[in-house]
Amino acid sequence: MPFKSKLVIAIALAVLACGSLSALGEVIYDIRVTGNQNVDSQLIISALSLRVGNPLDPEEVAKSIKTLNNLTTFSRVEIESEPFRTGVNLIVKVEEYPIVDAVRYEGFSVIKKDKVEELGSLHKGTYWSPQFKNQFVRKITKEYLAKGYQNASINIRETPLPNNRVGLDITSFEGKRVAIKTISFVGNDQIEEKVLKKRMKTKSASLLRSGRFEQEKFDADLVSIVNYYKKNGFIDARIAEWNLRPTSDNSLELIVTVEEGVKYRFGEITVSGNTQFTSENILSKFSLKQGEPFDQEKFDSQLSRAYSLYFEEGYIYVAIDTEKTREDDLLNIHLKVSENTRAKVRQIHIAGNRRTKEKVVRRQLEIAPGDYFRQSQIMRTQQNIYNMGFFEPDISLDYNQINNNGDIDLTLIVPDKSAGSANGGIGYNSQDSFVGTLSVSQNNLFGNNWSSSVKWEFGGNTQNFEFDFTNPNFYDSNTLLGFNLYHTQKTWSSFYYKIFTQGASVRAGQPIPWVNRSRAVVGYSLYAKKYRITDMASVLVNATQNANLIELDSLGTQWTSSTNLTLSRDTRDNIFFPTQGSQLTLYSELAGGPLGGDFNYFKQIAQISWFIETWKKLALRTKWRFGYVEQYGSSKDVPPDEKFYLGGTGPDGIRGYPDRSIGPAGGGTREIIFSTELGYPIAGDQVIAVGFFDAGNSYNKLRDFNFLGFKKGVGAGVRIRSPFGLIGFDYAYNLEDHSWEPHLQFGTTF
Repeated sequence: MPFKSKLVIAIALAVLACGSLSALGEVIYDIRVTGNQNVDSQLIISALSLRVGNPLDPEEVAKSIKTLNNLTTFSRVEIESEPFRTGVNLIVKVEEYPIVDAVRYEGFSVIKKDKVEELGSLHKGTYWSPQFKNQFVRKITKEYLAKGYQNASINIRETPLPNNRVGLDITSFEGKRVAIKTISFVGNDQIEEKVLKKRMKTKSASLLRSGRFEQEKFDADLVSIVNYYKKNGFIDARIAEWNLRPTSDNSLELIVTVEEGVKYRFGEITVSGNTQFTSENILSKFSLKQGEPFDQEKFDSQLSRAYSLYFEEGYIYVAIDTEKTREDDLLNIHLKVSENTRAKVRQIHIAGNRRTKEKVVRRQLEIAPGDYFRQSQIMRTQQNIYNMGFFEPDISLDYNQINNNGDIDLTLIVPDKSAGSANGGIGYNSQDSFVGTLSVSQNNLFGNNWSSSVKWEFGGNTQNFEFDFTNPNFYDSNTLLGFNLYHTQKTWSSFYYKIFTQGASVRAGQPIPWVNRSRAVVGYSLYAKKYRITDMASVLVNATQNANLIELDSLGTQWTSSTNLTLSRDTRDNIFFPTQGSQLTLYSELAGGPLGGDFNYFKQIAQISWFIETWKKLALRTKWRFGYVEQYGSSKDVPPDEKFYLGGTGPDGIRGYPDRSIGPAGGGTREIIFSTELGYPIAGDQVIAVGFFDAGNSYNKLRDFNFLGFKKGVGAGVRIRSPFGLIGFDYAYNLEDHSWEPHLQFGTTF
């Protein structure tokens, strides 16, 4: 029976129930319940919309009866009245469904008792109604079908018990497991059977396939088959019928009958009703060629582009009807546009943010009250919010029309998640071996989008303590302020020296005017360094190359005073798994000179990365990185730890080689790196498989640069977003030495 008919009958019954009520509109003095055995009277009364002291209203009576019926606890509900003083008392008469007191299972072997209880939600204390019984049998039968037991049946014997309780004996007759042995089609004159079978997830039994018939999967198969026909011009194609025919006790034949209809070619497309956009503008969104087979999937995709044209200008109520006319095997389409009103945004509400302050979310809005609705601005707003890193992926949008002009109020639902962590772990690289880490970080301190962290890194070659704080919106402005303190002891075993560093840095930044999604950050650093050679004999072997290191070892603490400027622009759609956009960073540092200190050098790094979605969610990432450092003034050389050491992972990584193993002895003053990856999302942006190719080299003179001399590595890996951050494992093949190198990394190469 249709839902609408059921609703009419329910209301009619409620009105009939009101017939036993006398003196409608008079005051209700009392409400009492009769017939209840297990449900408390006060609980029933609290579910009513009728209240003592209110006038008796037939609509509220009908509403109360409907509410009690929806509880699925009562088999019958009636409300009667009796005169009392100058008003009435109400009597709510109910009959309860029995309560399950005991359940006994028999015959279940394919599906275990615990699974039956889980699927059926049946336990002691459940109200046993016909609806619940039908639902229980349907769920268990569906599970049997999924396991291939097509002939399984469920029998339930009900034993009445005192106090309106019931005992259940549930018996399963499982029968034999059956499998689809053959799948055949009838009526497929134009498309071969093997082509249609490829569109199906339902498969016949084989050595590697069970041949199970699952209704939901098969329903999707039927849709897939019809869509394939429509993609190839058969727009009237349909499934006439399908049958499962037993061929033995444990095998079935699946027969699908199709009606193909005529194969249509695309004729012409016209448009009318459009005033905001020209016909040429709308028709430019369609690329179907006259005479080619009509592709319904392609047409629907292009129609959505026409809709987006209107959505971008605020016409969210636009309707585009497609009128199809047939001339022999030609299909002509006329687009009838009803533009309707243009929506303007009145208010924007934020919901779901339990930890994050509303002002933090509002800073990410690309659309403002008073603007016309624009689809691109809404999408960019959602991307901005998600890229902050402390919101769940399901950032949704809702809107309410507020007037006859079509204006709307927007509601952004932004469920936030924990943005802080206390981590401990062990990392590994070929130079430092195992390195332990203890850290406490918070990327959304006090819900203000402040980030702060304390990190201690320790190992045989490393001791590093660092404290960092950043406020990207100082006093609710666009000004970024931050600082960090650090104390580091690091042994560069491959280069036979140890360096002690301690100091601090401050930074301030602002968006770059007229350049969208960009920022300029200026920083200043002051830190002390002390160099100590760990193996003088090895250093003296190449005394000429290590003259600067030998001199530094003879000196005491040396100071570095430097300023830096970072220009960046980031248009990635998703910072965790970008599929479009780019990321540009230009970094310049000046040490010494007018700033004082013992070291004088100039350093510059430029990096550009592009991200493109290619085919079936595969994302192509490409990166170029160029680096340059040079001493000036009284300095004879660049400090060794400021030079470029390529290999391994990280910003200067070339996978397939050990960390810091590429370049001249003592480090290079020039670097160039090319890297490309193909990424595929295994589980959204939480788990990503990658295949990669890295190439690059480091030099001391630009004239030494040689593309053919690049060190190259190729391999595959996986990225996992965890509570500890992004963890990656790569296995790379060195194309020069023909050897394999594993890499474990925290963070991303890109």
